[in-house]
Amino acid sequence: MSSASFASVRRSVAPLELFFDLVFVFAVGQLAHHLHDELSWRGAAETAVMLVAVLSTWALTSFDATFLDVARPRTRWLVLVVMGLGLFMNAQIPHAFADRPWAFAIPLVVILLLVDVFAAVTAPTPVLRRHYRRVTAWAVVSVPLWLTGAAMDHGPRLAWWAAAAAVDMLGVWLAHPLPRDRLSSRGLVFDAEHMVERIRLFIIIQLGETVLTIGTAISAAPVDAATVTAGLGVFVALVCLCASYFQGGEDILARHIATTTDKLLPVRRAVSGQYPTLAGLVALAVGAELAISHPTGHGSTTLSLLLFGGPILYVITQAWWYRASTGQAWGARLLACLAFALAGGVTLRLPPLASVLILDLVLIALVVTLREVHRRVLSGMTAGTGA
Repeated sequence: MSSASFASVRRSVAPLELFFDLVFVFAVGQLAHHLHDELSWRGAAETAVMLVAVLSTWALTSFDATFLDVARPRTRWLVLVVMGLGLFMNAQIPHAFADRPWAFAIPLVVILLLVDVFAAVTAPTPVLRRHYRRVTAWAVVSVPLWLTGAAMDHGPRLAWWAAAAAVDMLGVWLAHPLPRDRLSSRGLVFDAEHMVERIRLFIIIQLGETVLTIGTAISAAPVDAATVTAGLGVFVALVCLCASYFQGGEDILARHIATTTDKLLPVRRAVSGQYPTLAGLVALAVGAELAISHPTGHGSTTLSLLLFGGPILYVITQAWWYRASTGQAWGARLLACLAFALAGGVTLRLPPLASVLILDLVLIALVVTLREVHRRVLSGMTAGTGA
């Protein structure tokens, strides 16, 4: 396919891509369960390492499906194979740092090498083939770290896998540069609208899986006024987090990408932002489980870090993206993060139910503010384009 014809293609998200996302968002619940069972700084580090592994494989495969066209039979087969490997890998999350490190690491390294080599050989343009050779070079660095960590005992495994995860995440964030050889995104043909829709759907599915995790906690808790109130309060918090992006925010993203000369850069930033976004949702899910289980119990530093730190990660990622990409709509989000931090300190000694209700107040104020902010930004964008 020539560059010109490749540039003219505008594809909607295929059902296979959405199916693929469901397999990887299955990991949200698995990561939350691991953190809940290992509620310590080491448990948080283990959860973060596995979260990076999950999202790196999702990001690489999703970019492949966009660059290589998921309508092509070879690309569809690649996505299906990665789905199968990813399902098995994600199922091992609760056991990866216990008795099944190889069951987690082997599917992961196979995905990394398969996706990179496949794209390096079959990409439709020389620029893309060269890019994926650089991606493969980064994988050659991280894969031995993953395998060495799997061979280690539980203690040192975290250090090896943390190094591997750092390589994979930095590769995604930086677009896998090599010395004197890096991707020039301004000259790259890219179906940005397709990838924007992928990100949009992936966020919805992440929120949906978080709802399921919290719903399980509600099901296991006794039915009384405090539990019901805590459950409803957590649901309100999730609705507000959803509205903070989908109440006009996605339109700003789409409008910005449609008008920018470098369409890949803001999409890369949005994909990079999925790491802290997912981390925030996992933290909130675990904090919600604790609050729903003991709504009238004692507050704690751990609970405050989870209940308020999760939304901070989620919202500050949005603030970073808006500041870096549009220079607008980020101030209100930053102020909300400061409010979350203050609320987390104030509620250290309050019952978990009170923490949930205060979290709701901050989030509702943020959503009301963002409705006006997004409307104003979109009006300015429309006026600027003469539409």
